[in-house]
Formats: sequence, C-alpha cells, structure tokens
Amino acid sequence: MKILDRYILISFVKTFFSVFAILFFIFVLQGIWVFIGDIAGKDLDFITIFKFLFFYSPKMIPMVLPLSVLLASIMTFGDFSENYEFAAMKSSGISLQRAMRSLIVFILILSGVSFWFVNNVAPKSEFKFVNMRRDIIHTKPAMAISAGQFNDLGAMNIKVDEKYGEKDEKLRNVTIHVINQQSSTNKTVIKAKTGRIETKENSPILKLHLFDGNYYEDVTTRRNNSNDPFIKSEFEHYIMSIDVSEFDKSEEELQEISNTATMMNISQLNYTLDSLNTNYKDEIKIHVDADNGNRRLFLSNTTQESNNVYQTVSLDSLLQLKNRSQKISLYSNASAVAENIRFNITNNQNTLVEKTKHINRHWIAFYEKFVIAFSCLLMFFIGAPLGAIIRKGGLGLPMVFAVLIFISYHFINTFGKKLAQENGITPFFGAWLSTLILLPMAITFTYKATKDRGINSIDNLLYPITNYLKTKFKKKQQNNT
Repeated sequence: MKILDRYILISFVKTFFSVFAILFFIFVLQGIWVFIGDIAGKDLDFITIFKFLFFYSPKMIPMVLPLSVLLASIMTFGDFSENYEFAAMKSSGISLQRAMRSLIVFILILSGVSFWFVNNVAPKSEFKFVNMRRDIIHTKPAMAISAGQFNDLGAMNIKVDEKYGEKDEKLRNVTIHVINQQSSTNKTVIKAKTGRIETKENSPILKLHLFDGNYYEDVTTRRNNSNDPFIKSEFEHYIMSIDVSEFDKSEEELQEISNTATMMNISQLNYTLDSLNTNYKDEIKIHVDADNGNRRLFLSNTTQESNNVYQTVSLDSLLQLKNRSQKISLYSNASAVAENIRFNITNNQNTLVEKTKHINRHWIAFYEKFVIAFSCLLMFFIGAPLGAIIRKGGLGLPMVFAVLIFISYHFINTFGKKLAQENGITPFFGAWLSTLILLPMAITFTYKATKDRGINSIDNLLYPITNYLKTKFKKKQQNNT
C-alpha cells in the first residue's frame, strides 16, 4: 500500500471508529430510555440489566453503521479539502477518484461484515433479548403487557391504550382477542373500558380484572350453513387468569427456533416464507369452498320445476301468506342470516389481510439484510464527495448535513416498510425505496468528484438560492416604497 493510501485510510478509520463509538453510545442510551419503564422498579440486579442491554445493542447497528460511515466520510474529506490537501493531491496529478480507492475497498469489506452481522449475530441477539424479557415475566408478570401494542400471551392477544398507577397495574381501554387453538382463528373478542393487573410474588399467574365491558363470540356449529349464532354480553366485572409460566425459559429452552421475522437469517426466512405462502393459498381455498358450500344450500334444487316455482312466486307474495308474527319472525331470521354472512366475510377478510401483512413482514426482513449492507456503500458515495464540496471538517457543518441526509433516509425507509407491510407496494420496493431515492444523489456527487466539478466551494450550490432570495427581497422593498 502506498503512503498516500495508507494516510487516507488511517485518517478515515480513526474518524469512523470514533464517530461509531459516540453514536453507538447515544443510541444505547436511547434504548435505555425506551425500556426504562420495564427495567426501573423491577428489583433486577446489575448483571440482568447489563445482559438485557447487551442483547438489545445489536439492534442499533443497522442505524449506527450507515450514519457513522456518512459522518466519517464528510468529516474526513471535508478536512482534506479545508486544509488544501486535495489541492496538493490534484497538483501532483492525483484525482479525487484515486484518493478514494483505498477507502472503497474498506467500505466494501465493511458492507460484507455488516451483512454477516445482520444475518447471523443480530437475529440471535434479538431472539435472546425477546426471550430474556419473557424470562423476567416470571418475577414480574405485569411486564407481559405493554401499552399501545398487541401483546402475545399464549392463546390471547392483549392491547391496552394506557398503563397507569403506582406500579402500572391499572389499564385503560383493554382489547383482548382469544385465539382458538384448534382452528387458529379469532372468534372471541373482549373489550373493557378499564382494567387492573393483579400478581403475586413468584407466581406465574396473572389475574386480569376487567371493568365495564363487552364480550363478543362467534359460535361455530357443526352444520355447514350461514345461520351460526353470534353471542354478545355485557359485564361490570370480569376476571381472567392468565398463565405466563410458558415465558419462563431456561437456557436450554431459549435455544428453540422462533418464528419471528427479525430473529431469522436468510435460510430460515426462505423456509418460513415458503410455508407461509402455502398456508395462505390453503386458507383462500378453505374460504372459497366454505362460500361455495353456503351457496349450494340455496341452489341445491336445480331442476326445471324449481326454476319455474321461483319465477312464478315473488317475495311480496310470500309475505302476504304470513300473519304479522310470522312476518316479524321472517324479517328477523333474514336479518340474522345477512348479519352472520357479513360478519363471516369481514372476519375472513381480516384474517387474510393479517396473513398478508405477516408474509410481507418476512419479505421486508429478508430484503432489509441486503439493504443495510448496501447502505454503507451508498452513504460513503454521498458523504465523501459532499465533504469535498462543503470543505469543512470537524463536527459542525458535517454533522448538520449528515443528520439531515440520514433523517431523510431513515424516514423514507420507515415509510416504505410500513407501506409495503400494508400491501400498498411490493415488499421489495418498500425495502429498497430509500436507497432508490438517495441513489441519484450518490451518483451525482460521485460524478462531480470524479470529473473534479463543483467540489471547490459550497457557494456553487447556495448561490442560486441566495440570489433568488435577494431578488425577492429587493422587489418587496421596492413595492413597499
């Protein structure tokens, strides 16, 4: 390696690891703030808290690594340009493209390492982190329920809008979906305005007291028709006992394979996606067959004689043949049938929508591993030429540009994944949306740096804006006078 390449590489590596350490520490502190409500006041020892944060830390790498590359690139090349080192290189016949050569090799290696990390280390740490939270539930079962999200507790999904009280034992706006273990469908929904968690020390049983609510249940009979009953009841006080002992995992049990998308590597995601797609097609076939079965109940007699009867007898004449009580009964039965059909269609639709979202989440997790690796390369080709353009080193202006660019990247990335999860766009496009939008910026900056165009001063970028503002300001002054 030549002296110049070694000098540029060492300068960048020093800046990169310094920035990475600072940003990683900041993001870990942010993680502590997120989980402070789960950790504080739980009588956990220091080792448990340290392991909790240790397993949480790898989740920060996909955020910290691209930002560190971007900021280190802007700072390093901005410092070279500010100290006229690039001018000295250019006078010696060394272009900016040649100066970036050693760093390109380093970034390619870094991208490969980041892909290995998010594909192997991050899923395992996520698995350990989630199971460790569940392990803590044995001592504090109330941690099983977090506010503002659905919490999976065995055969139940519980959501509360708010937890309050001295020990967060009081709940507001409780929604519980009870999953049928045999059919894996949601046929029971419980809603309550308020609730209260009751636990005992060293007990895996969580008692949930619900107040002022309703109980809904779709009852399925053995008959293949659309007249299945629908149960609705009200209650003032309802007590549920939830066994959370299944979340008390020993070290051997923690090694069980999880089916969460963020806890899988590429091969596991491929296998899971194949199974999910097969199950999705089978689910559609089941709903179609059930719908056809319901229709055959009304179309079972297809003879010509029955067709003639349907043609000669109108609905109004059927009503004229009944007395008042029979008419009311007929209307009630028809309304119940229509309501049950509507409920079944809505329930089936919601089931398929949730399964689609579940599949999309796995596809997003699959593509995201490649996106994170490529983002290091993308941020370098944005930051390196941009640093030469602004001609500023240090943590001042480079930090401003780095934060603005990365916030835009992160916002677009989050928006794309959410949109893809809701099936608004394909998971591939949703995962790569932020990269596709910022890629032209990287190409433009790299082209200018390669051709030695527009890298002398930031004034070339700001002049059109400042000139436009000055013109508008002068016109406004003239109009006022």
